[in-house]
Amino acid sequence: MKFGLVPINIGVTDADALIELAVRAEAAGYESLWTFEHVIVPIDYQSKYPYSNSGKMGADPETPFIDPLIALTLIAGHTHKIRLATGVNILSQANPLYLAKQAASIDVLSSGRLELGLGIGWLREEFAAMGVPFERRGARFDDYVQAMRKVWSGEVVEHSSDFIDWSGFKSYPLPQQTRGDAPSVPIVMGGNKGRIFKRTAALGDGWFAPSPKPEEIASARVELARECEALGRDVNEIEITCMWPGRGGREAIDAFAAAGVSRLVVPLQALGASPVEGLEQLADEIIEAA
Repeated sequence: MKFGLVPINIGVTDADALIELAVRAEAAGYESLWTFEHVIVPIDYQSKYPYSNSGKMGADPETPFIDPLIALTLIAGHTHKIRLATGVNILSQANPLYLAKQAASIDVLSSGRLELGLGIGWLREEFAAMGVPFERRGARFDDYVQAMRKVWSGEVVEHSSDFIDWSGFKSYPLPQQTRGDAPSVPIVMGGNKGRIFKRTAALGDGWFAPSPKPEEIASARVELARECEALGRDVNEIEITCMWPGRGGREAIDAFAAAGVSRLVVPLQALGASPVEGLEQLADEIIEAA
């Protein structure tokens, strides 16, 4: 089992503190560090956050959200092996060419350590602020993933769709990692709503599941396997990551492993008043034994 921490970019305004957390996490044996993304937090919003009963995300408008890619770039320069992950960036409201360039650049500068977690988004008010239609965001997401992989291929990019009209260019550097024989950054699909399993089977390298319950993961993996089978794909090719509050010890970890989970990501707020001390204590108790 791999272990990560999330979100390392929220509530942070001190570069030294972020670097210290990353360095200590790497030394303690954590495999990855994850970010959350919101460009803005509206003062009031009608959109329903899909992962809490209240329908609201757990962040006030004044909460600092350091841009995920900038936070990961800072960390990349002070670490050597820990993986750098977005969990998740909202692809449907982004410029896909710019994001493809940024992702490839981070992957090169980090010696191939980027995991690009992506989601379709839920906050209509944020899309409006970004000047991007909320409608058809799922179709836009699927199209953007396919187009970005063309940007990473090193070949001449040709992509014409309802959302993009690209032709006659290349973009370098290429990612250091590969997908099959082609340069690519691993794309992790985030969420458990809508067409997530069909989308992950068709386009994803991993799935970030928001559920912290092994039984729900196991049930969802059956559905994911069904979608993979329909496409002639092995579900074992898709790495499953999920949130874990750090409780339950070896028994909980074994239950997640039996459900098909490869990585558990622990929220920093679950580590107590001092996340650095908490991450080291959890590592002593769990990671070495795992």
